[in-house]
Amino acid sequence: MDNHLYEFKARRAGYFSVAGVDEAGRGPLAGPVVAAAVILPEDIELNGVKDSKKMSERARKEAFSLIKKGAVGISLAVVGPKEIDRINILQATREAMKQAVLRLDPRPNYLLIDGTFPVDLPIHQRCIIKGDELSLSISAASVLAKVYRDTIMYSYHKLYPQYDFSSNKGYGTADHREAIVKHGPCCIHRLTFKGVLK
Repeated sequence: MDNHLYEFKARRAGYFSVAGVDEAGRGPLAGPVVAAAVILPEDIELNGVKDSKKMSERARKEAFSLIKKGAVGISLAVVGPKEIDRINILQATREAMKQAVLRLDPRPNYLLIDGTFPVDLPIHQRCIIKGDELSLSISAASVLAKVYRDTIMYSYHKLYPQYDFSSNKGYGTADHREAIVKHGPCCIHRLTFKGVLK
């Protein structure tokens, strides 16, 4: 399937500022959730850019630079673990996506969103299951969010090396769970997540 198809359909319907929106970090036991929004030019080719989970770390970093260089506009938004605990991960993800869209310059008039939950904004939008595989704009947003979040987790690793955030990025690996049992949670753990507190 052509990964420009959804963007093409939106433009054909009269929407000329089409943004892809995705997030990284819904599942981890620690750290923030990060959302990205990106508007790509109509004729851009980003060879090798796909769902960030299916790319190597090196490929993601290279793609991050290409996307930043070639995009019409990009933005990122972060919602931290305390807010995730307060409002739950779904609402935190939707809030991060909303903030990412609001920070975009130029402002989009159509959103392509990965998943099934729309963004709470009065903008025309389409939710696409597996959108990070089907839409280049969403794939690009997926890469931006993942690389940015990984950078945050590398910084946290320096503060809390006992949890090995540089390797697990906050996800609930066996070693990470053992570290939580041994040391208890730190201030970036999501206390409402199973596996953090007994």
